[in-house]
Amino acid sequence: MKKILTYLTVIALLASSCDKGFEDVNKNPVQATSVDPAYLFSNAQFGSAIATQNYQLQIVQQINTPYTGVLEGGNHNAVSDPNSNANFNSLYLQNGPVNLLTTVIAQTKDNPGRSNLYNMSRIWKAYVFMVLVDTYGDVPYFEAGKGFLEGINLPKYDDQKLIYDDILKELEEGTKGLDATKALESGDLFYKGNIAQWKKLGNSLLLRAGMRFSKLDVARAKSIVAKAVDPANGGLIGSNADNAFIAFNSTFNHPLANYFQGTERGNVYLGKAFVDALKATNDPRLRVISVKYETPGNPIATAGAEDTAPANQDGMPYGYNESTIANAPGFPGKIGSAFKYSQINRKTLGKIDAPEFFITYSQTLLLQAEAVQRGWATGNVKELYEAGVKAHMAQLASYDVAASISAANQDAYIAAQPFMAAKALEQINTQYWISSFLNGSEAWANFRRSGFPTLPVNNYPGKDPSVKTFIRRLVYPVRERSVNEVNYNAAVARMGPDELGTPVFWDK
Repeated sequence: MKKILTYLTVIALLASSCDKGFEDVNKNPVQATSVDPAYLFSNAQFGSAIATQNYQLQIVQQINTPYTGVLEGGNHNAVSDPNSNANFNSLYLQNGPVNLLTTVIAQTKDNPGRSNLYNMSRIWKAYVFMVLVDTYGDVPYFEAGKGFLEGINLPKYDDQKLIYDDILKELEEGTKGLDATKALESGDLFYKGNIAQWKKLGNSLLLRAGMRFSKLDVARAKSIVAKAVDPANGGLIGSNADNAFIAFNSTFNHPLANYFQGTERGNVYLGKAFVDALKATNDPRLRVISVKYETPGNPIATAGAEDTAPANQDGMPYGYNESTIANAPGFPGKIGSAFKYSQINRKTLGKIDAPEFFITYSQTLLLQAEAVQRGWATGNVKELYEAGVKAHMAQLASYDVAASISAANQDAYIAAQPFMAAKALEQINTQYWISSFLNGSEAWANFRRSGFPTLPVNNYPGKDPSVKTFIRRLVYPVRERSVNEVNYNAAVARMGPDELGTPVFWDK
């Protein structure tokens, strides 16, 4: 018995000795134990650039493909889980904007020295959730992004109307809370921490959010717009230098790079409604956006001659698949496996390092013009409209010098397509559609809100039966139905069927 006790004592002493300094020995001396929240914020900004081609850009008939299978979605008004869930998964990703911004806000909320980062994060989180609500309706919000912070791994879905209420609050408070006398955040990818520009961004997003209520609650829309345009609050985006965008490069490619330049390049075309609208008005943007390649399925280096003459451009019509498209009126034929329809110019807007714009001077001017036209703000509608059109034409030079449109050509277009008060809302929102080219989430949201431009209904024979005219929302990921079943069911019971034809709250 004594021997046993002796052995146990020795073992205990050895264990105690071995454990001494165990944590220090097993620490990685080069691994960071904490991360500056500014890095999380810049990653959230970068991660907000998401691909919107399979639904949003096809719903508004700017980009098209006839194919079923992996490319199917808005082209056929069909449910495709891999394409429908893309935005949900990207924004709620573990290292995605929702989780990153929620973490930054939690880390900076009670730190006066990082108050600007705190308020910038509130503004950008509001942007991210506008995209999510506008896309899906009810989504996880108040409990979202708190898996690590609070152990909430199955967040409840919140009423989209309540989410928008909080978005409006966050935009107002976040914008007012910005202070140029406090520490600036140079890691900001948009403005290097410039507070005046962030205030303009916050107010411009507030204007966008306020306009979402235009057919739901006119009084509320007018009230929100009044706050957004009030110069005392910091003003709105005032030039293309204030545009919020991500500049991609040859290493970090634009989200649509593969779609336009990679393996799908021979399967993707410009939509007929978009090309026709630009052709009908002799819009100088068509020449820099649209092209017909001699061999459209080839990489840019071997695609051959490039025909950018506006008169020769043909957009692909909707309502067809890869087999029936040959029956479309004016079918131009094929070159190898690719069709002879117009494509995006891969040397200008279709570049792998093209910028991704989130909110722009052009969009903001056009929303101002509409607000003035509706009597919700003061100003000159015609001047705001014309400035908005020209701002987008000037913005195109950001893609490439080859996409530049001269001031003379801008003026000539305005002179040939004069503003008409009787058609103000149609003209303004049609230009907003053009100005939002490749910004699929916003183009689709404003199309649902305003009803413009007037697009032909896509009556593809195999479309989802819930779609009466156009897709009103995207369905939730299939995974949510099984993994987060209780909260998913509660959202559907409150919102309506999880279908493409169920409108979001401001679209009713």
